[in-house]
Amino acid sequence: MWRRNLLSVSLLLFVLLHFMDVSARPANMSAAKDKAQENKDENEILPPDHLNGVKMEMDGHLNKDFHQEVFLGKEMEEFEEDTEPRRNRKKLIEIFTKVDFNKDRSISAKEMQRWIMEKTEEHFQEATMENKNSFRAVDPDGDGHVTWDEYRIKFLASKGFNEKEVAEKIKNGEDLKLDEDSLNSLHSGVLESLKDRWFQADNPPADQLLNEEEFLSFLHPEHSRGMLKYMVKEIVRDLDQDGDKKLTLSEFISLPMGTVENQQAQDIDDDWVRERKKEFEEVIDGDHNGIVTMEELEEYMDPMNEHNALNEAKQMIAVADENQNHSLELDEILKYSEYFTGSKLMDYARNVHEEF
Repeated sequence: MWRRNLLSVSLLLFVLLHFMDVSARPANMSAAKDKAQENKDENEILPPDHLNGVKMEMDGHLNKDFHQEVFLGKEMEEFEEDTEPRRNRKKLIEIFTKVDFNKDRSISAKEMQRWIMEKTEEHFQEATMENKNSFRAVDPDGDGHVTWDEYRIKFLASKGFNEKEVAEKIKNGEDLKLDEDSLNSLHSGVLESLKDRWFQADNPPADQLLNEEEFLSFLHPEHSRGMLKYMVKEIVRDLDQDGDKKLTLSEFISLPMGTVENQQAQDIDDDWVRERKKEFEEVIDGDHNGIVTMEELEEYMDPMNEHNALNEAKQMIAVADENQNHSLELDEILKYSEYFTGSKLMDYARNVHEEF
């Protein structure tokens, strides 16, 4: 009896501690991204919050995995923390030899820029392939075009509504009459926001239908210059406090609505503010006048901007360039492996030259 009671208390404490940890999570950490993989099938027709190889999330948060995404590409999943370190080291050495285009055993900024552009293009190709499946899911008659109503039916079905009932009501022009519980399952204004985005993706001449290419722009605005502008407009609208359609440093670093419930969460928020301040001052604000315009933010967000790729290459090199020769040697990349891959390989960087 005593052991059973002790076990019950232990389980209760574990649940409470786990709940406290989740509740203490700061407001600026997106839960949608953490759940993206487990909900991938359900949300395959929804525009993702997280775009691979793009510096900023759809909600205006910095992409904390950007460096790894543009260095590893689709091989990023192979560098999970729980994988075998020796295998990770071998894989990192292989990547180094690929980036080292002229085979001089060091990586220059130009070589890193070339690699970043290749990995970004890789993300583009992956998004295009995924879009084919997503488009089939919302094009039930297979005519190569999707109406807003067809998409709206599939969207509501993905949220648990009866697809046949919704389709019948929309066909007859009836009010959907969503009850309070149903409305609570949707984010406020999500349908209106999606509809606005839908018509933005409809290229001229506007026919209120999306083909497969336009649907790709709807899901992945980084593939379209026009939709990239729209995404920037949405981000500025969310962050711009005085309505001048520009961003000051204070607007860019201000924390989202929410409360910080413990010191650990406060420390995370403080780090987040420091990262945003550095990115604003050193990267986004091109003319360093303390103001970021939509044009500057658009250039910053454009994943295929070669100038940005070169700047990113120089920043990545500066992080690990211990001998200050403006290039990276293999031992430097292995020493700073967590920055490039998310995995620590320090203990396995010995005798690297023998293997290399």
